[in-house]
Amino acid sequence: MDRRENKRRAERVDGAEPRNKLPIPASSLPTDPALYSGPFPFYRRPSELGCFSLDAQRQYHGDAQALRYYSPPPTNDQGPNFDLRDGYPDRYQPRDEEVQERLDHLLRWLLDHRGKLEGGPGWLAGAIVTWRGHLTKLLTTPYEQQEGWQLAASRFQGTLYLSEVETPAARAQRLARPPLLRELMYMGYKFEQYMCADKPGSSPDPSGEVNTNVAFCSVLRSRLGSHRLLFSGEVDCTDPRAASTQPPACYVELKTSKEMHRPGHWRSFYRHKLLKWWAQSFLLGVPNVVAGFRNPEGFVCSLKTFPTMEMFEYVRVRVQGCSPFAQNTVVQDDPRLVHLFSWEPGSPVTVSKHRDAPYAFLPMWYVEAVTRDLPSAPKTPSPKD
Repeated sequence: MDRRENKRRAERVDGAEPRNKLPIPASSLPTDPALYSGPFPFYRRPSELGCFSLDAQRQYHGDAQALRYYSPPPTNDQGPNFDLRDGYPDRYQPRDEEVQERLDHLLRWLLDHRGKLEGGPGWLAGAIVTWRGHLTKLLTTPYEQQEGWQLAASRFQGTLYLSEVETPAARAQRLARPPLLRELMYMGYKFEQYMCADKPGSSPDPSGEVNTNVAFCSVLRSRLGSHRLLFSGEVDCTDPRAASTQPPACYVELKTSKEMHRPGHWRSFYRHKLLKWWAQSFLLGVPNVVAGFRNPEGFVCSLKTFPTMEMFEYVRVRVQGCSPFAQNTVVQDDPRLVHLFSWEPGSPVTVSKHRDAPYAFLPMWYVEAVTRDLPSAPKTPSPKD
């Protein structure tokens, strides 16, 4: 495609932009991996501030009721032989992906605890509040070759909030998700059911329903370089026999992957999948990832533990990240003003500026509560408010 066609397409896109788009000076962040060959920036070991749970109806609870306990099978020569297809689709309740939750659950936790933070609510001024998954995307961007992303950023009372926006390509892929991929997604959750118990010392019960609405989330604070972070991430389980019972050091991440028999398979695994596994666990401070390797029939034949800090030697990531770029770009304090950061593989990160719908993501119940310094969130806030 020549430049004139690119220009015509850009003009058509610009013509379709909503009126609430605001002009912004040209600004971009290159993502060539060669530009990030320096030492990894300082990352403070995450410390857990608290947690919350989401139940089978995706309702918020400010406690650990959804936490599960790591309960691996006895070690033997036969392998675990978990049938990851068992229960699909009859005992499967997937989360409604049409509901855009944004940061709402984390904001509910934050309203309940902002006055209890070390340093008080003032600590949040200048901090970044987001989900662990969003940070993972930023951390791995220079090495991602397939999936683009969009992140909306707003600054409110000094705090920078980052919330993912589903790209048109991602939405199209989700709506056209083939049956095989839907089944593979189920297998990942089914593996967790085989490996986790509801109580310490009890055994897993894989006969129940797999309901992906249920989640246990840890809320942590950390620092990347000079940038304070407060973020949350879903945790698969805790290990009652871990050397340290202090979270997140006792948490375990569970993953599945297909069996690999050739060196080329392992090279691809280390280069792509292990990179994301490492980033997810490293950011949250989870020390180990336990992977179940499945055969073509969907049975887990072997388990392997990947210590997070040893994974770093395989992935060899050297990246400064996009957070400082966002911090320096989003300077105006206005919860209705959104800077939309967009990226596609092979391109730099670009930014556009918008006001209100459809990109504004901080709910009014949160903005009003923080403005009035209310002690807690309303009992039943709607994600669509």
